[in-house]
This record gives sequence, structure tokens and C-alpha cells, in this order.
Amino acid sequence: MAEEGAPGRRGERGEEAPAERGPGAAFHMFVLMEDLLDKLKLLSYEEEALRRHNMRPLSRHYFALPTNPGEQFFMFCTLAAWLIGRAGRPFEQPQECDDPNAVISNVLSELRAFGRPVDFPPSKLKTGCGEQVCYVLDCLAEEALKHTGFSWKRPAYPAEEPEEEEITEDDAELTLSKWEEDVAEEESDNEENYIDLNVLKAQTYRSNMNDTAKQEEILQSTTDAAEWNLEVERVLPQLKVTVRTDNKDWRIHVDQIHQHKDGIDSSLKETRAKEKYQEGSGGVTERIRVLSEITETLEKVKQETEEKGSSMTDGAPLVKIKQALTKLRQETIQMDIQIGVMEHTLLQSKLKEKSNMTRDMHATVIPETTVGAY
Repeated sequence: MAEEGAPGRRGERGEEAPAERGPGAAFHMFVLMEDLLDKLKLLSYEEEALRRHNMRPLSRHYFALPTNPGEQFFMFCTLAAWLIGRAGRPFEQPQECDDPNAVISNVLSELRAFGRPVDFPPSKLKTGCGEQVCYVLDCLAEEALKHTGFSWKRPAYPAEEPEEEEITEDDAELTLSKWEEDVAEEESDNEENYIDLNVLKAQTYRSNMNDTAKQEEILQSTTDAAEWNLEVERVLPQLKVTVRTDNKDWRIHVDQIHQHKDGIDSSLKETRAKEKYQEGSGGVTERIRVLSEITETLEKVKQETEEKGSSMTDGAPLVKIKQALTKLRQETIQMDIQIGVMEHTLLQSKLKEKSNMTRDMHATVIPETTVGAY
């Protein structure tokens, strides 16, 4: 095809600096997007791809400018899957809940399978717009056109018509009504004038004589053929008779009915598409809100799980318990020693007190001799 070299050159350039690619590199994606749109129209993408998913047709700069990243990424995935299928390779249609990284990886794998170079990171496609997105879709569109057997043909130029002299409508066209009025006026004038037979015979005789003389003169014409053709072309538009159509004709009403019906059908189709798109957009917004709530809850559960896991695997509390037990054992030993010392002291005091009591008892005993004396 005529445009196969453009994406290839883009792939060979890679991610060069803007200064090396030239001052027009920033507008390359717009040119690439317009070429992509023409190829998609050749593949009838509106009837086969967009109508199936109730999507709107693309604008000239849809993938060149960022407008709605989520919508643009889903449109990119949908068109990529459809183009891969049109190129003759099976590819599952992606859904909104699929993993974007997995979808991008599958698309790039198919692109490499077609022999197309991929010299940019896959994250460039997540935004759903940009030069890389246009490049991927353009390559897939070319492969789809190859598979369908499409080929560019030579342009058919319309035949140029000779320019006619500009004349006003009033002077150029003789309407049927005006022509009928002129004929009626001439007939009325002829009726008013009487006819003299003698004069008519004389005029007829003179005209016959003049015609005979003219026939002898025009056996060899002296008129220029080019001037004659120019004069014919000049007066030809003035000889046209235009019959004005009556607005009360039923054929005109039938044509108008068909025109209005086509307009109503096209407007109704566009309105229904917009209504379905709004309904789908509302459902997507609600699902995104629910997804954000679920994601927030999941993050909280993950955080709590990580905290419990870290507390379970952390050995610091166990070390503290062991240190506390060791300290308790030491304190218990010291208490046992102190208790033993106290018991020993108490025992000594008790023994001492007992010995003192025994001594006192012996000291207070009265001798028997002393008792008898009294």
C-alpha cells in the first residue's frame, strides 16, 4: 500500500529527541490520526465495530489529544481487538473489568507477530492517546487492509467542461409562461391587423425573388466557421426553455416525504446512540464509585493484615518476656536468700530468748536450806 512506509519509519526513529526529529514532530500524531481514520473508514468500522458497542464515530483528532483517558483507552482496546480480528488472527474482545497491563501486552504481542517493531514502553498506551496509540492502530489497520485484499487505485479525475459565459438568469432562460404570453400577444396583434391579399402576393413574389438571389449567392459561403461557432455558443444559453415545476405536484410531495423520512431516521439513530451512551456512561460512573469503595476497604484490610503479620513475626515481645522471666528468677533468688537470712536471724533470736528465759528460771529458784530456816 502507499502508506505502509509511514509507520515503519516511525518505528525506526523510536523515541528520539524532538530536536533530532525536526520541528514538525509534535504534529506528526495529527497526520497519523487522519491517516488512521481514513483506513478505518475503508474498513467500515462504524457499522462493524462501533455500532456493535453503541459508540460514537471518531473525530479527526480523537487519539491525538487527551480528553477522557478511560473512554479513550477502552476505545483503543476495542478497535485494536477488532482490527486484529479483521487481520485474520483470533483475539478476545476486552472488557472494562480486564487488567489493562494484560490487554496491552496481548495487543503488543500480536503487533510483533505481524513483524512490526515496538520500541516504546507499554505504559505509553495506558493513557489511551498519543503518538504510540496512533502508531499501533495504524499498523493494525494496514494489516487488516492487507488481509482483506484492499489496494489503492489510480484517481479518476472528472472531465473538465468548457466555461460558459456568465449571464443573468432573467436574460438567459426563457420561461414557458413568458413564452406563452409573447405568443398570445403576437396572435392578438395579428388579429387586429387586417390582411391585404394583393400586398401579400407582392411580398411573396419579392421574397421568392430575393430567396433565389440569395441561393445563388450562398453557393460559396464567406462566413468564418470559428466566428459562427462562437456566436452559437454565445446565444445558446438564451435559447433554453425552463419549465417551472408546480409546488402542488404530487411527485414533489413524495420526494419531500422521502427526504424528511431519511432526515428523521438519521436523527433518530443518532439520538438513540447518544441515549445509550449516556446510560452506559452512568453505569460506568456508578461502577467506578463502587470500585473505589471496594478498593478503599481492601486497602484497610491489607493494612490491618500487614500490621498483624508484622506483630506476629516480630521477636521483640518474646525477647522482652524472656528478659522479664530472667529478672523474675533473679529477684526470686534474692528473695529466697533474704527469707533464709531472716529465718536464720529469727531462729537465733528465738534461741537466744529461750536461753535467757532458762537462765532466768534457774536464777529465780530458792535453795531448800533457805526455805527450812524460815
